[in-house]
Formats: sequence, C-alpha cells, structure tokens
Amino acid sequence: MIRSCLCMLVIVLTGCVSVKEDRPRQPIQLFNGRDLSGWDIHTVEAGSENPGIFSVHDGLLKIAGGAGETAYFGGLISRERYSDYKLVLEYKFTGPTYGTRKGKARDSGILVHCIGATDPKLPWMTSYECQIIEGGTGDILIVNIPGRGYDRDDEGNSITLALTAEAEQIGPIEYLYKPGAPKVRIEGGIKRINWWGRDPKWKDVADFRGEKDIESPLGQWTRVEVICDGDTMTNIVNGQVASKAEALNITAGRILIQTEGAEMWVRKIELTPLKLNDGLAQRLLR
Repeated sequence: MIRSCLCMLVIVLTGCVSVKEDRPRQPIQLFNGRDLSGWDIHTVEAGSENPGIFSVHDGLLKIAGGAGETAYFGGLISRERYSDYKLVLEYKFTGPTYGTRKGKARDSGILVHCIGATDPKLPWMTSYECQIIEGGTGDILIVNIPGRGYDRDDEGNSITLALTAEAEQIGPIEYLYKPGAPKVRIEGGIKRINWWGRDPKWKDVADFRGEKDIESPLGQWTRVEVICDGDTMTNIVNGQVASKAEALNITAGRILIQTEGAEMWVRKIELTPLKLNDGLAQRLLR
C-alpha cells in the first residue's frame, strides 16, 4: 500500500513538472520602462556615474552617444548572469554621432555572456557581441584580446574565447556568414562574422545603407533577437536570421547594452528563458 502510494505520488509530481515544462516560458522585462533597476553603468568617460548618459523618458530608454565633442563608450550591464534565453531588443537611432565617431556610422551593440571585471580604461567586457551598426546589424563579434584586454574570466584567469561558424574568411579578422559553407573555428582577438548580406562596399559613414540591409531605415524601430541556446548564438534582425555560431566556449554571463558615440532609443529589452530553471523544478517537486 505504501509503495503504491509512493508510485502514485511520483507520477503526480512528475506530471506536474511535465506540464510546467510544456508551458511557454514567461518573458522577463529587463527594462521596466520607469528606471534603470537591475542594471549597472560603466563608461570610460564617467566610470560608474551617470551624467545623463542613460535616462528614461515616457517609457523609453535614451542612450546618449555623447555630448559636444565627447563620445561615450561603455554600457548598461545587467546585474544578473543569464544563459539559455531569447533576448529581444527594439531600438532606433535618432540623432547625430559624437567625438571620434562624429560623421561615422551610428553604432551600438548587445554583448552577451559577459565575464570578468570592467576595466576603467576599457569600455566593454570579455564577451560575444551582436553588432548594431548602420549596415552591419546582426554581425557576430568576439570581444577578446588575450594579453591586451578583455581576456579574463570571472575568477581572473586568462581566457581565449572561440566559436565555430559556417563562414568564409574575407579579411585578416573578418568573415562572412554563409549558410552551408564549411565550418571554421575562430578564436580570440576582435574577430567579426559579417551578417550574410552585409554590403561589401560598406563604409563607416553616417546614414550608410546597403542594398540588402534588413535593419529598419533611420528613425524607425528595428527588432533584434539574440538566441543563446546552449553553446549556440543566433542573431535575428526584423525576423530574418542574420548570422549564427556554435560551439561557443562561454555560454553564460551578464548582458551589456552599448553606448558607442551615437544616440539611440530603446523601447524593449525582454528576456525569455529557454529552459526550466533547476531551482524552480526542485520547488515543484517538494
């Protein structure tokens, strides 16, 4: 009798977990539309201070690319670490470029799996990036220069980031994402995998737009999805897969939204878990 009851209890509990696992994961709003709760700030120009670089107006996040002759370089950094998720960011570029980026392509980016500590002299963190730039939104970058910055893990140990992609090399540090091409292993440095339709005549100038660009025109909203599923990373721009990589050797970390010399507005930063949290599973079993 006791054994029978235990078996029934296991079935009931297992069924409960199964039902929960089959339900769609609930999105987490990383930007609440009111303030910068849940985020840290880091820029080379102001450290952890925020002299109007990031602000909230009418439910929108304003990222000031600069002021006067100064460009800001750094970003908002999530206080939490994440893995296995779909991240959605909706943005539009709205203003001029500043400082060393004056007259150049409007630029930003989403850094995922950020590890290590921030450096006062460096704007970013050791990470993988979904590029946001006029003409190149959806590129994948490795942000890692062993021995010269962006080269430490959370324990302070030296690390070289790597990934594998279907791509062909088109320059010393540049590749073109090409579905069906032989897979190449790319390691370390500031390496870039261009999205499949990036204009080969791309120039770093404001208002650049290529013939095949899938990002929205200047002043209109663009939706970027970054899917981090295990050791894969897929960048989707306005519903089209722009680039994809696999065999990433870092699969969890913080998220950084860049300021990089261009004014940008953001209306959504939403994260949807892809897997049931182990802690939640354990609570369901109690």
